[in-house]
Amino acid sequence: MNIDGVLVPVVTPFDDRNQIDYPALGRLLDHLIDSGVRGIVACGTTGEYYTLSTEERRDLMAYIARQAGGRTLLIAGVNDTHTAGSIAKAKEAKEMGYQALMLAPPIYCLPQQHEIIQHYQSVSSAVGMPIIMYNFPARSGVEISIEAVMELASDPNIIGIKESSGDFSRALTLINADLPNFQVVCGSDDQAADYFFWGVRSWIGGAANYLPKEHVALIEAAQAGDYQRLRDGMRKILPALKNQEKADYNQKAKVGCAYIGYPVGDTRPPLASISEGDKAEFLEALAAAIVNQ
Repeated sequence: MNIDGVLVPVVTPFDDRNQIDYPALGRLLDHLIDSGVRGIVACGTTGEYYTLSTEERRDLMAYIARQAGGRTLLIAGVNDTHTAGSIAKAKEAKEMGYQALMLAPPIYCLPQQHEIIQHYQSVSSAVGMPIIMYNFPARSGVEISIEAVMELASDPNIIGIKESSGDFSRALTLINADLPNFQVVCGSDDQAADYFFWGVRSWIGGAANYLPKEHVALIEAAQAGDYQRLRDGMRKILPALKNQEKADYNQKAKVGCAYIGYPVGDTRPPLASISEGDKAEFLEALAAAIVNQ
């Protein structure tokens, strides 16, 4: 499967009653697709999937499939605390027309490496869909070891890994392994230029919710071998990316959407709105990133 390009883990808009704001989501999806992104990731971390009820998640997934299906690649986040839960979510996504899955190790239970391998193999066997593994130990509590990645890459359904550890040496080891039919996907926004220099062709980043054209331009520059344009573009947006990575990632994704004219409400508890001071600091960096755009 071709996953080259920018894949956006889309935010979930909420209205003043803390309900999913579907009209706002539709407008944002149209904007992202018109900006040239390769695909949409539904129910990723930036989409606050962990705050959704079973019914809300199903309705949200179905809406995104109807609104964006046929116009862009659809990827379903299917994280859960146990393997059976991820399998059930994956089967539901498949029925809705999603074309691939994004899956982290089960959270909280701290599985060992052989258990992580079994988790992915079980989902692959049960569902038969392309899977992008998601390595973000700061959130899941465990890392998918390099050895486990090498073993899982031999599964024809496991097509890549979103690498969000922040450890570029680890990412470089995986990139240079040249695993057949397997891609390393940039998941560390502030390291994107480094990934692209080393030949990575795919980026899943929450900041693409509010900087989609800038994200697409960076990948296009790298693909054209125009590394000066890549450096210049990355230098421009890096302060905003680093500010978002520093703290309040999901809140700032939503602040950024509002700033560019696509208001999506606040995050759901337990995440609270950021302070006015932190908001002003982020928006200052963001304004510099999109000046003259």
